[in-house]
Amino acid sequence: MTNALRNPAATASYLILKKGEEILLMRRCNTGYQDGNYQVPAGHIDAGELPTEALIREMKEEIGITIKPEYIRFVHTGFRPKADSTGDRVDYYFEVDRWEGEVTNTEPEKCDDLLWVTPTTMPTNTTPHVKVAIECIVRGEFFSELSTNYLKETGMYVLE
Repeated sequence: MTNALRNPAATASYLILKKGEEILLMRRCNTGYQDGNYQVPAGHIDAGELPTEALIREMKEEIGITIKPEYIRFVHTGFRPKADSTGDRVDYYFEVDRWEGEVTNTEPEKCDDLLWVTPTTMPTNTTPHVKVAIECIVRGEFFSELSTNYLKETGMYVLE
Protein backbone atom coordinates (compact mmCIF):
# COMPACT_ATOMS: atom_id res chain seq x y z
CA MET A 1 0.00 0.00 0.00
CA THR A 2 1.29 3.42 -0.93
CA ASN A 3 0.54 6.85 0.43
CA ALA A 4 0.93 8.49 -2.98
CA LEU A 5 -1.65 11.10 -3.89
CA ARG A 6 -4.06 10.32 -6.70
CA ASN A 7 -3.50 12.27 -9.87
CA PRO A 8 -6.09 15.08 -10.23
CA ALA A 9 -5.56 15.39 -14.00
CA ALA A 10 -7.49 17.98 -15.99
CA THR A 11 -9.68 16.35 -18.63
CA ALA A 12 -11.02 17.62 -21.95
CA SER A 13 -13.05 16.38 -24.91
CA TYR A 14 -11.82 17.11 -28.46
CA LEU A 15 -13.83 16.82 -31.66
CA ILE A 16 -12.57 15.57 -35.00
CA LEU A 17 -15.42 17.01 -37.07
CA LYS A 18 -15.26 15.41 -40.51
CA LYS A 19 -16.67 16.78 -43.74
CA GLY A 20 -15.57 14.25 -46.35
CA GLU A 21 -11.80 13.98 -45.98
CA GLU A 22 -11.51 17.34 -44.22
CA ILE A 23 -11.54 18.15 -40.51
CA LEU A 24 -12.38 21.43 -38.79
CA LEU A 25 -9.71 23.48 -37.06
CA MET A 26 -10.14 26.65 -35.01
CA ARG A 27 -7.46 29.29 -34.40
CA ARG A 28 -7.20 30.25 -30.74
CA CYS A 29 -7.08 33.89 -29.65
CA ASN A 30 -7.30 35.83 -26.37
CA THR A 31 -7.21 32.66 -24.23
CA GLY A 32 -3.67 32.84 -22.88
CA TYR A 33 -3.00 29.30 -24.10
CA GLN A 34 -1.57 28.50 -27.55
CA ASP A 35 -3.07 31.70 -28.99
CA GLY A 36 -2.45 32.00 -32.74
CA ASN A 37 -2.39 28.23 -33.14
CA TYR A 38 -5.02 25.98 -34.66
CA GLN A 39 -6.59 23.00 -32.99
CA VAL A 40 -9.79 21.01 -33.26
CA PRO A 41 -12.79 22.24 -31.25
CA ALA A 42 -12.46 21.15 -27.62
CA GLY A 43 -13.46 21.91 -24.08
CA HIS A 44 -12.92 20.95 -20.47
CA ILE A 45 -15.03 18.26 -18.86
CA ASP A 46 -16.91 19.75 -15.92
CA ALA A 47 -17.20 17.94 -12.58
CA GLY A 48 -19.93 15.30 -12.77
CA GLU A 49 -19.99 15.42 -16.57
CA LEU A 50 -19.20 12.52 -18.91
CA PRO A 51 -16.71 13.12 -21.75
CA THR A 52 -19.40 12.76 -24.43
CA GLU A 53 -21.72 15.11 -22.53
CA ALA A 54 -18.92 17.70 -22.42
CA LEU A 55 -18.34 17.22 -26.14
CA ILE A 56 -22.01 17.80 -26.98
CA ARG A 57 -22.19 20.88 -24.70
CA GLU A 58 -18.93 22.39 -25.92
CA MET A 59 -19.74 21.97 -29.61
CA LYS A 60 -23.03 23.80 -29.15
CA GLU A 61 -21.15 26.58 -27.30
CA GLU A 62 -18.14 26.83 -29.63
CA ILE A 63 -19.38 26.08 -33.14
CA GLY A 64 -23.17 26.15 -32.83
CA ILE A 65 -23.89 22.56 -33.82
CA THR A 66 -25.97 19.84 -32.20
CA ILE A 67 -24.42 16.41 -31.93
CA LYS A 68 -26.47 13.38 -30.99
CA PRO A 69 -24.77 10.74 -28.82
CA GLU A 70 -25.24 8.09 -31.52
CA TYR A 71 -23.13 10.20 -33.93
CA ILE A 72 -20.06 10.09 -31.66
CA ARG A 73 -17.18 7.64 -32.16
CA PHE A 74 -14.21 7.43 -29.79
CA VAL A 75 -10.91 7.59 -31.71
CA HIS A 76 -8.08 8.47 -29.32
CA THR A 77 -6.91 9.37 -25.80
CA GLY A 78 -3.81 11.46 -25.20
CA PHE A 79 -1.93 11.98 -21.93
CA ARG A 80 0.30 14.97 -21.20
CA PRO A 81 2.29 15.43 -17.98
CA LYS A 82 2.10 18.65 -16.03
CA ALA A 83 3.47 21.49 -18.16
CA ASP A 84 1.81 24.45 -16.42
CA SER A 85 -0.08 25.20 -13.22
CA THR A 86 -3.14 23.22 -14.35
CA GLY A 87 -1.50 19.81 -13.90
CA ASP A 88 -1.48 16.64 -15.98
CA ARG A 89 -3.89 16.40 -18.90
CA VAL A 90 -6.06 13.60 -20.27
CA ASP A 91 -7.57 14.42 -23.66
CA TYR A 92 -10.39 12.36 -25.17
CA TYR A 93 -10.79 12.60 -28.95
CA PHE A 94 -14.07 11.80 -30.65
CA GLU A 95 -15.00 11.77 -34.32
CA VAL A 96 -18.28 12.96 -35.79
CA ASP A 97 -19.32 13.12 -39.44
CA ARG A 98 -23.01 13.95 -38.84
CA TRP A 99 -24.43 16.92 -36.97
CA GLU A 100 -27.33 19.29 -36.96
CA GLY A 101 -27.01 23.01 -37.65
CA GLU A 102 -24.44 25.09 -39.46
CA VAL A 103 -20.84 25.27 -38.28
CA THR A 104 -20.23 28.85 -37.14
CA ASN A 105 -17.76 30.60 -34.87
CA THR A 106 -19.97 31.27 -31.85
CA GLU A 107 -17.05 32.39 -29.64
CA PRO A 108 -15.22 35.04 -31.71
CA GLU A 109 -13.59 36.34 -28.53
CA LYS A 110 -11.69 33.01 -28.25
CA CYS A 111 -11.41 31.99 -31.91
CA ASP A 112 -10.52 34.17 -34.89
CA ASP A 113 -10.65 31.62 -37.74
CA LEU A 114 -12.33 28.38 -38.76
CA LEU A 115 -10.48 26.24 -41.28
CA TRP A 116 -11.32 22.95 -43.01
CA VAL A 117 -8.16 20.93 -43.82
CA THR A 118 -7.13 17.38 -44.53
CA PRO A 119 -4.93 15.69 -41.93
CA THR A 120 -2.01 15.96 -44.39
CA THR A 121 -2.47 19.72 -44.96
CA MET A 122 -2.67 20.96 -41.38
CA PRO A 123 -1.07 24.37 -40.80
CA THR A 124 2.37 24.46 -39.22
CA ASN A 125 0.86 26.47 -36.36
CA THR A 126 -1.31 23.59 -35.11
CA THR A 127 -1.09 22.97 -31.37
CA PRO A 128 1.54 20.23 -30.87
CA HIS A 129 -0.59 17.83 -28.81
CA VAL A 130 -3.46 18.00 -31.32
CA LYS A 131 -1.08 17.47 -34.24
CA VAL A 132 0.30 14.32 -32.56
CA ALA A 133 -3.22 13.07 -31.78
CA ILE A 134 -4.40 13.54 -35.38
CA GLU A 135 -1.31 11.74 -36.69
CA CYS A 136 -2.07 8.85 -34.31
CA ILE A 137 -5.75 8.78 -35.33
CA VAL A 138 -4.77 8.57 -39.00
CA ARG A 139 -2.57 5.55 -38.12
CA GLY A 140 -5.40 3.96 -36.09
CA GLU A 141 -3.61 4.37 -32.75
CA PHE A 142 -5.98 4.84 -29.82
CA PHE A 143 -3.48 6.12 -27.24
CA SER A 144 -0.55 8.51 -27.07
CA GLU A 145 1.47 10.11 -24.32
CA LEU A 146 3.76 13.07 -24.62
CA SER A 147 6.94 13.33 -22.60
CA THR A 148 8.00 16.37 -20.62
CA ASN A 149 10.94 16.69 -23.03
CA TYR A 150 8.53 16.84 -26.00
CA LEU A 151 6.50 19.53 -24.23
CA LYS A 152 9.69 21.52 -23.63
CA GLU A 153 10.84 21.11 -27.25
CA THR A 154 7.50 22.38 -28.59
CA GLY A 155 7.20 25.32 -26.20
CA MET A 156 4.26 23.88 -24.28
CA TYR A 157 6.20 23.54 -21.01
CA VAL A 158 6.04 26.76 -19.01
CA LEU A 159 6.97 25.68 -15.47
CA GLU A 160 10.64 26.65 -15.59
